[in-house]
Amino acid sequence: MSGLVQVTTAGDIAEAEEVQEILRTAGIEATIEASEEDDAWVVLVPEAELEAAQEAIEALTEPDDLTAEP
Repeated sequence: MSGLVQVTTAGDIAEAEEVQEILRTAGIEATIEASEEDDAWVVLVPEAELEAAQEAIEALTEPDDLTAEP
């Protein structure tokens, strides 16, 4: 079983929840955690779903909506 990996970082919890909902709509379970390094939120997905998650986020968001990708 693979672990969770970071798919993106969100600037606040509302943004992280929006990304989480995008991923759920795409059939991908996502977890949100507070970033240890700054005031951002990290969105995590199963490692096997990373590529699909990145594609779902890119397809359903504007380029400037997310603060950073790993």
